Amino acid sequence: MRQSRGQRMVLATCLGSLLLVVFYFQSSSNPAAEDRLLKSSWHGKSGRSPLQALYHGDQFEQSSLQATHQRRRDLLNKVCNRYTRKRRLLTPDDLRHLVVDDVHGLLYCYVPKVACTNWKRVMMVLTGQGKYQDPLEIPANEAHVASNLHTLSEYSIPEINYRLRNYLKFIFVREPLERLVSAYRNKFTRSYNTAFHKRYGTKIIRRHRQDPSDEALEHGHDVRFEEFVYYLLDPQTQREEPFNEHWERVHSLCHPCIIHYDVVGKYETLAKDSNYILRLIGADAGVKFPSSSKTTRTNDDMTAKFFQNISPFYQRRLFNLYKMDYLLFNYSIPTYLRTR
Repeated sequence: MRQSRGQRMVLATCLGSLLLVVFYFQSSSNPAAEDRLLKSSWHGKSGRSPLQALYHGDQFEQSSLQATHQRRRDLLNKVCNRYTRKRRLLTPDDLRHLVVDDVHGLLYCYVPKVACTNWKRVMMVLTGQGKYQDPLEIPANEAHVASNLHTLSEYSIPEINYRLRNYLKFIFVREPLERLVSAYRNKFTRSYNTAFHKRYGTKIIRRHRQDPSDEALEHGHDVRFEEFVYYLLDPQTQREEPFNEHWERVHSLCHPCIIHYDVVGKYETLAKDSNYILRLIGADAGVKFPSSSKTTRTNDDMTAKFFQNISPFYQRRLFNLYKMDYLLFNYSIPTYLRTR
């Protein structure tokens, strides 16, 4: 019996994904041949790649900060080994959050609401070949224009696997519920985010508000936090489509149990961890990670206030939804949660 066109497409997609994983985890490849093939020359000023600077560094890197990052990597590996029974296949869609810097040999998995705008600005400076000098001179909306940065999903399978093996891979994470509240505040309480109000707000209000007004149903501009929580926990939500990247779990965006991250930065130590990465790649002294001047940034105390009206039942379910991120990145259960 002849295969249908749809069956052939599914088979081809599965085979491509399998090849990606096989190549990535195959350690017997020939790096010299890959260098000749891809013509990469991204070693830093010292002649070392960022990976060599990290794992074979001299006295310069042997610091308490280096030890901190080693502990984060060790914990990540331990949790992955404990909770991941079977590695699933990587697909091109899994790689669209990995920004590539071929100039310095970097892969950055961006996580919305974890300083990703500023890190994208820095990546534009690093890869811009002199077009950009100061990250803060780059408008925020320009930092999110897809064509300004390359993601790993744009490369061929040999190029993808070469970069996964040889580039320094880093990620920045944040206390999960604090990140969630930050996303809610930004997307549902700011008047300028009309696209989010229309796309998500109207749906949330229609499903989770009793007797909504016609105005709320039309504009979706006044979503309450508890309605947002109900939406996240509604089984219908994930049956329909994946979470939006602003509230998707970090482990689902960046796949840290499949992709080995060399540096796990934290929002709580943002400046220190960012400067550590810039030192590893030997970035020019003029390249500085922008310091935050926001006084209304979402913090633990502010997050706690948002959970005052959420019942313990829904608090527990929400924590379980983000539990894997808590485990992978060593965050404690917030003291304000009533999960029992």
